[in-house]
Amino acid sequence: MDSLSGLVAFVRAAETRSFVTAARALGVSASAVGKSVAKLEENLGVRLFHRSTRQINLTEEGAIFFERCRNALQEIQDAEAELSKATVAPRGRLRVSMPAIGYRLLLPVIPRFRSLYPEVELDLDFSDRLVDVIEEGFDVVIRGGEPADSRLKAKRLGPYRFVVCASPEYFARHGVPQHASELANHVCLRFKYRSSGKLQEWIVDGESPLLGAGVATPLILNNAEAVLSAAIQGLGIAYMPDFVARDALTEGRLRLALESSRTVEGVFRALWPTNRHMLPRLRVFVDFLAEQLGGN
Repeated sequence: MDSLSGLVAFVRAAETRSFVTAARALGVSASAVGKSVAKLEENLGVRLFHRSTRQINLTEEGAIFFERCRNALQEIQDAEAELSKATVAPRGRLRVSMPAIGYRLLLPVIPRFRSLYPEVELDLDFSDRLVDVIEEGFDVVIRGGEPADSRLKAKRLGPYRFVVCASPEYFARHGVPQHASELANHVCLRFKYRSSGKLQEWIVDGESPLLGAGVATPLILNNAEAVLSAAIQGLGIAYMPDFVARDALTEGRLRLALESSRTVEGVFRALWPTNRHMLPRLRVFVDFLAEQLGGN
């Protein structure tokens, strides 16, 4: 590998913490990546990685070098894309992060995107961890709520709202609540945020019906899929985003309650670094999502 290829190998290994994974992404052997990094370390006169049988981790010097190299390679990629975007179809890898449950929103539209832009490689990260877009090298993140980072540009993708729902069997046994205040007398499936340990607040018609004294919380779950599954199994009433409940509602496994009530509403947005050019692959991805999810 030449010097530039060596830097690419180092950056990919640092991103993945694995020579094997980096090699797979680059289409070369793991030994070739390892030798390239070793040659780079020899030329620099510093150790870039701590190596073990299971993983590799950046040294302090390696972490500093990684940030400079990643930014430099990004600039090169941006320059190449700018030169070719007028005549070349969007291509290359796009690193995308969004909430774990976001796969229910994103995956249904991915087949059409892949058919339109087959040369764009999607590296999708579904996690409730609030990633640092710039520091962790993501091209774009998808989040709900208002943008809070001035380093990021934003584009509206589409709205969502929370719904109150349960299985037909649950409603047959316990009745359907007609007012928000009646929810305190039902088995309510509470979602707990992993990051804070706090229970999600239910807001219905401007009220918080589950905050009163003596309101029981018989079932608490820290995973949105688990809440959905518990609701379908008739274990209680759920309060969840409409796109999470959509399939189960369409199939009749869940039914809505308090349909005319006001609940929490939000907007999904795509966010990307302001200091990067709008690469063709990023532009078509963001525009496609906005079209599919109703942002335009």
